[in-house]
Amino acid sequence: MTGPFRYTPPEPPQSATGEVADVYTQLAADFGIRNASTFVVLSASPPLLTATWALMRESLLAGRASRTGKELVAAGVSLANRCPFCATAHAVLLHATGDHRLAETVLRGDEPADPGERGLLAWGKDMSGPPPFPAHETDEYVGTALAFHFINRVVSSLLSEQMLPGGVEKYRLVRSTAGRSLAATVRRDLTPGTSLPLLGTAGEPPAWAAEGPVGTAYGALRTAAHQGAGLLSTRDAAFVRESVAGWDGVTPLPLSAPLPERADRPGARLALLAARAPYRITDEDVAAWRVRPSTDHCLVHLVAFGAILAVERVEALLRTPAGELS
Repeated sequence: MTGPFRYTPPEPPQSATGEVADVYTQLAADFGIRNASTFVVLSASPPLLTATWALMRESLLAGRASRTGKELVAAGVSLANRCPFCATAHAVLLHATGDHRLAETVLRGDEPADPGERGLLAWGKDMSGPPPFPAHETDEYVGTALAFHFINRVVSSLLSEQMLPGGVEKYRLVRSTAGRSLAATVRRDLTPGTSLPLLGTAGEPPAWAAEGPVGTAYGALRTAAHQGAGLLSTRDAAFVRESVAGWDGVTPLPLSAPLPERADRPGARLALLAARAPYRITDEDVAAWRVRPSTDHCLVHLVAFGAILAVERVEALLRTPAGELS
């Protein structure tokens, strides 16, 4: 497989129809990138695609909280999850906000000089600490962070580490230029909620998001992603859930940790890695599980199941400005 897609050959975006085409249209208008591979890779499952897009749009792109602040949180999440593709993407988007020095500081792994920016980046890396934002912005900041805990895992599982052809994003001039090309889009004020009519699933909103569009999108994503559990046996699904439930939400899966055998339980192995160490998924792991009748749709949903378990574990450990979440 060539290009950014490691295991799935999505339909060309220009061939898309229905809600998939509608997402690509909103991507172009609201995100500035019509064919973003982060979303194209999910196109085999329209419910996953629409819910992932809606959660990111309603938390990161829309709303009143600082876009720079939310990008810092998303960058912190991506650095903690060892997702170089996403960390570079957030550096580009910080360039788009005009914070060029901050963009490069974060990408180098250095701490911002400003205490407020430093606190947001640190919270993105470990969300179990006290939140550095006001209570009325909880849905946007928490929604952004959880969106990228999910997206990081999809990207690390299914895409290459290169954000641009030839890996040219390694050059600062390329990152800065790409950011400047998105500046007008990043600075637009978006109307909250316009992604919600695209949703193909529904679910209960979380307490931290009240009744706003972020909560609606998050509930839809949980519903769509949990459908992947049906690809595993009851025993294997329970095994993955138990492993993630015992995780502290931050520490990477130790290299010495036992994994289900590839030959005997490839689905459990793949879902567990998607949850706790997606950057360790190999071609052999995918090939062992992906035999007939498994499809691109199945692979995307199995990864999404592992990813949403990790997201829910992080969510369970959260504290908000109003106190601990139960």
